[in-house]
Amino acid sequence: MEHAYQIRLAHAGDATQIATIYAYYAQETAITFDYDSPSASEFAERIVQNSLMYPWLVVEQDGIILGYAYGSQHRTKTAYQWSPESTIYVDRNQHGKRMGRILYETLFSLLKMQGYVNVYAGVTVPNEKSEGLHTSLGFEVIGDFKNIGFKQGKWHDVRWLVLHLTAHGAHPSPPLPMEAIVGSEEFRHILAKANDALNQNHRL
Repeated sequence: MEHAYQIRLAHAGDATQIATIYAYYAQETAITFDYDSPSASEFAERIVQNSLMYPWLVVEQDGIILGYAYGSQHRTKTAYQWSPESTIYVDRNQHGKRMGRILYETLFSLLKMQGYVNVYAGVTVPNEKSEGLHTSLGFEVIGDFKNIGFKQGKWHDVRWLVLHLTAHGAHPSPPLPMEAIVGSEEFRHILAKANDALNQNHRL
């Protein structure tokens, strides 16, 4: 019997499996500009630090992590605080199951709840699957950084896209830290809705 899928917040104990998923993309593709995957301990530290201000989500089944997505700081200067960057990786054997889409939708719902206004994503091109996912979720292409990274014997462009989560108000409040939203009724509703959608999709 197939067991349910679950989207939840990541914790440091997930780092080994997350590093394993990422290692393929780092070592075998130009999707990321890392040449090698960070260690599990490095990922554990990133998860802990990043999760202070941004969601880091995993999707798992029977304790096996199949993918992850997170928001992170895009620029350090104060005026950029409403504009994080998004990242998503799904295990190379799990593509085509809408898992990434539901992960991303959940991430953006949480970022909006926190008070973030824009989300930016950089995609090494060509990458038809990633470009299609982002544009289908409402991202707009801003432009390309030409020949910005050298990997696997060639130079690569990165295409930048933006998703506007909410209106650009005149007096935005600083985004809420994760501890301010975790456990709230809205937070639980967002995750419950995501998990219902994920499991319904896999029953079809």
